[in-house]
Amino acid sequence: MQYNSSLDQLKIGEIVKINEIQSTEIPAKFFELGFYPGSIVEVKHKAPFNGPICLNILESNTLIAIRKSEAKLIQAEYIK
Repeated sequence: MQYNSSLDQLKIGEIVKINEIQSTEIPAKFFELGFYPGSIVEVKHKAPFNGPICLNILESNTLIAIRKSEAKLIQAEYIK
């Protein structure tokens, strides 16, 4: 099964491949940490009340937290 979704729509535990970042305002530190199109990430935590989303970049085993507003701008393909 294959589908695309923005990161803010994913559930905890889902693993996706980032396809597209629809903003040029994503902080450069994300790219430095290995968070770019083609990266495989897993949703680790989602804060309540539209809080940040914690993602694990599987290639480097790095945890990052992104705002929900940023997650809406990132399209990903479901892996498992």
